[in-house]
Amino acid sequence: MTWPDSPFLIEVSISHQSMLLKEQGEILMEAPVSTAANGPGFEEGSYRTPTGHFIIRERIGEGAPIFTSFKGRVPRKIWRGEDRNDAVLTRILWLDGLDGRNSNTYCRYIYFHGTHAENLIGRQASHGCIRLRNEDMLKLFELCPLFTRVHIL
Repeated sequence: MTWPDSPFLIEVSISHQSMLLKEQGEILMEAPVSTAANGPGFEEGSYRTPTGHFIIRERIGEGAPIFTSFKGRVPRKIWRGEDRNDAVLTRILWLDGLDGRNSNTYCRYIYFHGTHAENLIGRQASHGCIRLRNEDMLKLFELCPLFTRVHIL
């Protein structure tokens, strides 16, 4: 496995529902997350979180207010509790799979993103993405450049 040249690494633990952001091995940030309610997996339409090695291929939402709601990766409005169907909020870090079995990750629209369901952070509850509390998503977005390496296990 060849990693892109980046001093940053995000490690996501599905079993612990947590993530660490490291720069050259030093922990910069840790936060609870919510991965898929259906567990890990790779199939299109499975609503499962893929595992393996990834990079952040796109960063979306820079400068948008916290709780901005995205539809089709386009900022629409500030979320005010009206939509509770896996709302994608605040920022998006879009993943691209580097392993054969997770190579469809980008096409599956798997992201790190903020959530309307902050009360479910720490439990498997997403539709495949990695959800964070909105304040944590802001921080992660600010610290992670494009092509940050990601390892989900």
